[in-house]
Amino acid sequence: MGFWKDTPLGELSPAEWESLCDGCGRCCLVKLEDEESGELCYTAIACGELELESCRCRHYTSRRERVAECITLSAATLADYPWLPSTCAYRLLAAGRPLPAWHPLLSGSSESVHAAGISVRNFAVSQRDLDDDLDMDEFLLDHNP
Repeated sequence: MGFWKDTPLGELSPAEWESLCDGCGRCCLVKLEDEESGELCYTAIACGELELESCRCRHYTSRRERVAECITLSAATLADYPWLPSTCAYRLLAAGRPLPAWHPLLSGSSESVHAAGISVRNFAVSQRDLDDDLDMDEFLLDHNP
C-alpha cells in the first residue's frame, strides 16, 4: 500500500515525513509579495543553498542557521504555508488527495520528478550566481508552480 495512505501526517516518523518531499525545489524559489494585493509571485531564483541538479538543499540539517527565512515544515505548521506548490505531497495528502504518478515514492526513482518537468532543475538560477543589485522583477515567473 504505502505508509502515506494509512498514516495521518502528524503521526509519520521523521524518515517517512522526509520521504514525502519529492525534491522538486519549488518551495526554495524566492517569492516576492505584491505590496498592494499581498499576492505572492514566484521567481526563477532559487535559494543559494539549493543544489540545482538534484534540487536538494546543500546543507539541509543546518539550513535554518544558514538561511533565516527557511521554514521547518511539519504537520502542525503546514497550514501556515499556503504558498507551497500545488503538487507538494504534504499539501496533497493534507487535502486527502493522492500522490501523482511521478512522485519518487510511487515511481521508485528520484529522477521522475525531473523527467515529469515538475522540478526547478531546468529553469532556476541560484542566488549564489547573481549580483546583489539585480532587479528581481526580471526573474518573475508567469505562473506560480
